Amino acid sequence: MSVSFSPLALTRALPFLPLAQGDIDYQTERRVEPHLIAETLAEPATKVILTRDGKIAVPRGQGELADYENVKMRLATIPGAYVARELDAHPQAVAMFLGSYGGRRDEHVVAVDVTRVARIADGSERGADDAFDEPEDGTNGGVIAAGGAFGFGAGRGAHASLLEQAVDRFDWVDLRGFAPHASAREAGQATSAITLSIWHNRQRHCPTCGAPVAAANGGWAQRCTNDADGRRLLFPRVEPAVITIIVDSEGRALLQHNAAWKNPTLYSVSAGFVEAGENLEHAARREAMEEVGIRLGEVKYLGSQPWPFPASLMMAFKAHALTTDVHVDGMETVEATWVTPDEYTAALVTGRMSAPGKATIARYMIEEWLGREL
Repeated sequence: MSVSFSPLALTRALPFLPLAQGDIDYQTERRVEPHLIAETLAEPATKVILTRDGKIAVPRGQGELADYENVKMRLATIPGAYVARELDAHPQAVAMFLGSYGGRRDEHVVAVDVTRVARIADGSERGADDAFDEPEDGTNGGVIAAGGAFGFGAGRGAHASLLEQAVDRFDWVDLRGFAPHASAREAGQATSAITLSIWHNRQRHCPTCGAPVAAANGGWAQRCTNDADGRRLLFPRVEPAVITIIVDSEGRALLQHNAAWKNPTLYSVSAGFVEAGENLEHAARREAMEEVGIRLGEVKYLGSQPWPFPASLMMAFKAHALTTDVHVDGMETVEATWVTPDEYTAALVTGRMSAPGKATIARYMIEEWLGREL
């Protein structure tokens, strides 16, 4: 009598996901406080991070590190008290209260999006990267010292304000480039900040009445400004998506190449948005049938992480294929192939295939199946 085991029997939840590392206390109960941002910025342990056009600010010179292996990156940070004065002068900037880490320092983090702040170059001779070298120059590990390490703090004067110069004072990297090189804590901060900032910049008017909106609830909501329509409260839109690694009874994985991918060697796993009124498991089975013509049996949850490009929440599954004949749709998916772990490793070595990026959930799903890090 032969005994067979499900190919999902030893599947484990994904232990690490680069965009799901946040450990900050959101302090959601404080979001309704009328002066939350101003009071938080006045606290000495508050730090501010900046976003712009869906990217995060890092110290000048660090933007080049995103494409390198085994390097560390950190956020550029500004003291809260200085930014409070900046916000008064730039109402088009959007402040977002990310939360607190508690403890003895009770550090708070506020993100400020400067996408709509006019860019003004600074004519001073001081280089931006000079502000991030040694503590003697008025900084501490990339933190701009209170009072203005750049010579700010005395109003507009001879210099434009920090928010106006931010484009040139810092390097800007997207989340996919920053998170794999950052600490877990700063990766979490960047994920929340970029997710919220993208929403604020994409939705500038009430989707019901068309009136302009204003940031509310510490930046985690928007308030419609139309008194006649009740000044409704609006919340960020999240678009659920499923992503599934399909395995057969022999332990092979089905990897596919999509038409939209510019890299011809990139192979990943099945993914797609959840339809209205659809549950996650049904979405995983439907996407597999639509993209590669495979009928799925058991579906097992692996984990989730946000993917703010612009507003997705990726929910990962591993699924057992009941059929193995591949029929790609030819529009979204142009090629799909079954591979064993050894065949996949050989394909990576020869360059015939390349793995998904380090910030993607797909990479860690493949690693779970492969049994080792890529």
